[in-house]
Amino acid sequence: MTVTEENRHSRAHVDGVLIALVFGLSLFGIVAVCVATFSPGQDTEASFLNHIFDSYYATRQCLFLLVAPLVVGVIMAFPYDVLRQRAELFYWIAFILLTVTTIFNRAQGVKAWLDILWGYTIQPSEFAKLSMILILAKNLAKQDRPLSDMRSFIRIFAMVLIPGMVILLEGETGSLLVIIFLFAVMMYFANVSLKTLGILAAIAILGILSIYGFMIATGSQDYRLARIAGWLNPDMYASDDAYQQTMSKMTIGSGGFSGIGMFINGAISQLNYVPADWTDFIYATIGETWGFVGCVTVLVIYVLILLRMLHLAWYTRDKFGRLIICGVMGMLLFHVLENIAMTLGLMPITGIPLPFLSYGGSNMMTNMGGVGLVLNVTRNRSVSIPVNAPQTLHNPYRVRVKYRTRRN
Repeated sequence: MTVTEENRHSRAHVDGVLIALVFGLSLFGIVAVCVATFSPGQDTEASFLNHIFDSYYATRQCLFLLVAPLVVGVIMAFPYDVLRQRAELFYWIAFILLTVTTIFNRAQGVKAWLDILWGYTIQPSEFAKLSMILILAKNLAKQDRPLSDMRSFIRIFAMVLIPGMVILLEGETGSLLVIIFLFAVMMYFANVSLKTLGILAAIAILGILSIYGFMIATGSQDYRLARIAGWLNPDMYASDDAYQQTMSKMTIGSGGFSGIGMFINGAISQLNYVPADWTDFIYATIGETWGFVGCVTVLVIYVLILLRMLHLAWYTRDKFGRLIICGVMGMLLFHVLENIAMTLGLMPITGIPLPFLSYGGSNMMTNMGGVGLVLNVTRNRSVSIPVNAPQTLHNPYRVRVKYRTRRN
């Protein structure tokens, strides 16, 4: 009896392909941040290393990336059974951090950051995404058909609703949307019935429209409403809420097919016409600097990362581990879709960074932590674990196939 192709793909291993894709993209992110923060008056002929040292944000991003392998390694080496058994503990730690940030942050508007040492801050809503993935994976893996009874329905939705309300109070709508999306992805792959998914989607859409209508009727001045209005009618709001998005589209268009090149005097990104183009709008800088070719290359790498995670989930027999991978995949997918769509004017601005490229320590550590969780699953999986969800012909990607062996 020989080992089948399924079993070879299902072996326990550290996935080098995923590591190479993620860290390769992160290294390119340092280059993009360095270009985005290039200022008038700097020497265009200086070495690239000098450009990095001259950029405050590029230097800090280098430090974040140096810490990233440690984060990935620690999470990857963390006992797999502890992740399952202590998922509730991680969930409540994240919830406490969220609550402390909301209460003690004195900032006006968004209250998402918590001051730590030496001027650094952390964003607990980022880490809440990983804890949410763990707790949802544990609870969704308990049943072949999750949410099929009222008790499990209420329990699982309460897990999402409680921290979600705190995140909303912080003004972090983007992070809340990420959690809702990854929850939907995990429900899909957990074999929740399509009828239930359709009903939940309809309720979510009606809820969002109701809130939007109420804010308009009451004359709300909330910045989130202004962003939506600016997105729907950019000409009317061109000098205010839609300015950033309008300039982002102009910057991307100025790059043409192959871009204008790095560290060019007079570039739109250099003259700071696009606010925060080293963070949420880093894709605009990429479009101007490397053009259509650079934008498409970045998209291809993201697709390869997501397909690699889907491949690893497909060959993971343990449902808990499979859902962890799907949750991380859903988190990254929403970040990529929303960020790129808002820079192109296809979606309202939500303040969601581009994974592995945008400047930011909390987001970088969260994304790398997600990669560490995926590697933890693949490192500890075993082909001896029985499949705990039936195969369906209607949608074969939602559940595992049965493993077969063949004789010589």
